[in-house]
Amino acid sequence: MIAQYLVKIALVHKRLDLNGGTERDLFKTAEGLRDLGHEVHLFCSEYKVDVPKKIVAHSIPVIPLGRTLRLWSFAWRAPAVIARANCDIVISFGRLLRQDILRSGGGTHRRFLKGLAQQGGIRRRIWQRLSVYHRSLLALEKRQFAPANSRLIIAVSEQVKQDIVCNYAVPPERIIVLYNGVDTERFHPDTSRQIREQVRNRWKIPSDAPLVLFVGSGFRRKGLDALLSLWESPRIKPLYLLVVGADARLSRYRARANAIAPGRVVFTGRQDDIENYYAAADVVALLSIQEAFGNVLLEALASGLPVLVTRNVGACEIVQGPFREGVIDVTDPREVQADKLLALLKSSHQPEIRRKARSLAEAYSWGKHFARLERLLTEARPISRGGSDSVPN
Repeated sequence: MIAQYLVKIALVHKRLDLNGGTERDLFKTAEGLRDLGHEVHLFCSEYKVDVPKKIVAHSIPVIPLGRTLRLWSFAWRAPAVIARANCDIVISFGRLLRQDILRSGGGTHRRFLKGLAQQGGIRRRIWQRLSVYHRSLLALEKRQFAPANSRLIIAVSEQVKQDIVCNYAVPPERIIVLYNGVDTERFHPDTSRQIREQVRNRWKIPSDAPLVLFVGSGFRRKGLDALLSLWESPRIKPLYLLVVGADARLSRYRARANAIAPGRVVFTGRQDDIENYYAAADVVALLSIQEAFGNVLLEALASGLPVLVTRNVGACEIVQGPFREGVIDVTDPREVQADKLLALLKSSHQPEIRRKARSLAEAYSWGKHFARLERLLTEARPISRGGSDSVPN
């Protein structure tokens, strides 16, 4: 339990849900701070799932007429609703005019738009400049990063920290890197052999076939195109690929997979028991074009699995030892990527590799994550509510 002046915490985001990465992190943070003994208040405009027990929920009224009006009405109205609750500290997970702590879980929108413009050419750049929604997001983002509106910024990786520094000239000392956590009880290498066989039987994957797992929705950004191209190599012929997640262009991906490797690429859609799919796999692949963190990497390691991962994934910063062999550049030749994937598969069943993967993930358990977050909250308490002007180093 931390000092008594920090007992009432506001967590703010447009939606409470379990489908998006930020939404899941919000949900987990609410539970984690509650379990440490704090009074946690949620401020959202939408509640898609039940609010965790012993947590107070507040509704932010928004104008339901298009995403731009929803964006601005939430940003303007939320501070007044939060003020009435008289919380000790306000942590924003999204777009808000002012907060004590801003958690940046996805990097800046400015960088995101730059990436889209590079890929989309002149038409994309013109559309971005004319889009009221994107201009609004940029305006809110610029205001959020100002010292008067955020005392402290939490970035989920060094990659995100550098993104903020470069795009908004925020002094590095105002930004603290706090990696996401992982549920080391849910994701575990000791999941039964029976579960492994059940998942494989359900999707008609041979029990002795080398199996690569892809987890994520929004296949293009998550790198499924690059991953599928590996299956064009004859050296990958014995391998199966299990794709868990959703995408608006799912039928196109299925058609491509069937043309490349008929019967060896299986699409399952979203699965609630995702821990069982890690148990069925031998290696996990996350070849994202852009990924602020990438919880999949930690979940894989906690399950005792090595990961083929691009340097674009923020979580690859924590990869150490033999697992560095699985880090690639998106520009690496396909055969180099295939070599690394095959090497990971060869080592994946070695007890020492599974033990080291698990040990690495345990350093980032949710318990350790919340212990550090609690220390940051203590040091970042606002002046207006009795705190000092110090910011943690």
